[in-house]
Amino acid sequence: MATIKVGDTIPEGTFKYVAYTPELDDNLACGIPTALSTKDWKGKKVVLFAVPGAFTPTCHVNHLPPYLKKYDEIKAKGVDVVAVVAANDPFVMSGWGRFEGLKDKILALSDADAAWSKKLGLTLDLTAAGLGIRTARYALIIDNLVVKYVGAEPGKEVSVSGADAVLTALSKL
Repeated sequence: MATIKVGDTIPEGTFKYVAYTPELDDNLACGIPTALSTKDWKGKKVVLFAVPGAFTPTCHVNHLPPYLKKYDEIKAKGVDVVAVVAANDPFVMSGWGRFEGLKDKILALSDADAAWSKKLGLTLDLTAAGLGIRTARYALIIDNLVVKYVGAEPGKEVSVSGADAVLTALSKL
């Protein structure tokens, strides 16, 4: 159950990710992971959505693609940063981002061991399926490090954490 709520300041955290460069279009290039701190979001409006895993059925087919399709609509709402986060390593997140065609639009962030998501109370224990502790399926709208929207999924579907729900929430802010 989410412990983060609207009005809370997000906890500090650092994600690893591989920043997009045109060299990554050659699938033989890997890039070098770099760090992104939540402190970098000070003064910015951020849409962050989390998935249990890159390349997994719901995440790969139903969660990420609508964000890419509606990216321009999201940015038109004054959003500075759009990012997807999962407990996968930064190389897997980069590979998934390249496969999906994210380029420099949506950041693909690694929340190793779901450490940051754990601070939010938004993890999912998939140990029985051999997947360990993962990020839960959720979406946040963050403005100047303050949470303006929390959409934590109660089940496996994509509803309150999906692009349409986030766009609706952005329209109400």
